[in-house]
Amino acid sequence: MAGFINILLVIDAIIMIVLVLLQSGKSAGLSGAISGGAEQLFGKQKARGIDLVLHRGTVITGVLFFVLAFLSAYVIQ
Repeated sequence: MAGFINILLVIDAIIMIVLVLLQSGKSAGLSGAISGGAEQLFGKQKARGIDLVLHRGTVITGVLFFVLAFLSAYVIQ
């Protein structure tokens, strides 16, 4: 059982890494961080289209990752 949970954990981690890498960047580099980073941080811009799907997928895989990690620690104990 522990081996199966650990395999699911690794697969979930790989999927989460891919989803994060596929998302578009939100900052304009160092100059955006100094001058206009606060506008994007506190702005009302919402993700649309494929960015929305990637964002939701990242959140779901992140929650699943923590659930599997806690479940893995519980099963091993």
